[in-house]
Amino acid sequence: MLLLISPDGVEEALECAKAAEHLDIVDVKKPDEGSLGANYPWVIREIRGAVPADKPVSATVGDVPYKPGTVAQAALGAAVSGATYIKVGLYGCTTPDQAIEVMSGVVRAVKDYRPDAFVVASGYADAHRIGCVNPLSLPDIARRSGSDAAMLDTAVKDGSRLFDHVPPAACEEFVRLAHEAGLLAALAGSVKVEDLATLTRIGTDIVGVRGAVCEGGDRNAGRIQPRLVAAFRAEMDRHAQEHATSVAAL
Repeated sequence: MLLLISPDGVEEALECAKAAEHLDIVDVKKPDEGSLGANYPWVIREIRGAVPADKPVSATVGDVPYKPGTVAQAALGAAVSGATYIKVGLYGCTTPDQAIEVMSGVVRAVKDYRPDAFVVASGYADAHRIGCVNPLSLPDIARRSGSDAAMLDTAVKDGSRLFDHVPPAACEEFVRLAHEAGLLAALAGSVKVEDLATLTRIGTDIVGVRGAVCEGGDRNAGRIQPRLVAAFRAEMDRHAQEHATSVAAL
């Protein structure tokens, strides 16, 4: 399982760089603009320059509307700015066909520019609160649009968490569907250390966190702390080892 950490700017990215050995992907977002709020192109560039070259940089394009051309241009901008993982929050798409249209444009725009870019179609565990596509439709949307991964996050950051809206059994189904489609499965949404055993057991490929590695557990007021990144990774590794041991014993 890969660990994706989301700093909100260059200062926090430098803190991530101090903990580079414990994380896999640095994710650029702007939390005050939403769950998958997009940051400025120059911030993506600065963060790309601040973190080790062997650590991929991800960038969120935003909690996007159903405007395929607008979103495709934004996604290309993120890629040109230095991101190799491009995440799109399908906030304004109310049907799978709309989501596929948006993601197909993103895939073409990004991969025409950089064929090795990694495109992530992201839905929301609490989709029922905002009226967007069903969370379990994301793997098929990602597959049909040519994306590389399907992701779930939470849209409303009010303290509710991934498993509050999509219980572990449904998340396991999400991961299964993604893997059957040849995709990576990414899960986020106020994920805590205590969720790691379940996330490991169901086969999650990427876990995304921010609040869990911020001081006080606060994604907005708290700042990312390298010691908390290291501690979170240590727990990930412990659960991975325990799971591998239990599987081997079967």
